[in-house]
Amino acid sequence: MSLRGTKQSPIVGGDCFGKNALAMTFAKKAERTYLEDYMLFASAAEFIKPEFEKDRTAWKESPFEWVLSLPSGSKGKLGKRLVYQWCAVKGLSIGNSPDSEADMLINGHRVEIKFSTLWQDGNYTFQQIRDQNYEYAVCLGISPFQAHCWVISKKILKKFVIGHLGQHTGMSGKDTAWFSINPISPQEWLSECGGTLDQAYVALKSLSNKR
Repeated sequence: MSLRGTKQSPIVGGDCFGKNALAMTFAKKAERTYLEDYMLFASAAEFIKPEFEKDRTAWKESPFEWVLSLPSGSKGKLGKRLVYQWCAVKGLSIGNSPDSEADMLINGHRVEIKFSTLWQDGNYTFQQIRDQNYEYAVCLGISPFQAHCWVISKKILKKFVIGHLGQHTGMSGKDTAWFSINPISPQEWLSECGGTLDQAYVALKSLSNKR
């Protein structure tokens, strides 16, 4: 029987091979594009890196240099531990807060702890300040070879910080505040709140006479 004039069926094997080859070509092209884009991002990141890296030269040989590597949450926990142990060694009466509205009790007073290392601009920045059930905020600042501390009443915070210096925008912006202190020239409203560790200790010790 002659096959002349009849339509030939495609060779199945050859058709699959062609599709596979085309798919492999597209896959290789996509992979090459991905690698090119990845290297572009890597190169850009290396160029931008110095703008975001913290200059730790000032912290070299400081006993607190390791603190810079901690995530913000761990820094907050460290600040609470430092204040707790410092108060204990100084002979202040300390205790755990009965709820999450305050971090600890000092001489029977509800106290919130805020912690900051010295930023590159020369300021301490105390964050996540809320209008919770505490009487005082102890703001501990650590520099490479110095420490500063302010004991700020809730009344003063509400007058100058809470509701005035929102940390976030949107609905929660007014609920969370932050503020910065230059230890060399702190704000006038902090004049009665300490600054040095000795001044902060005197302020904390006097709390037992104010209740």
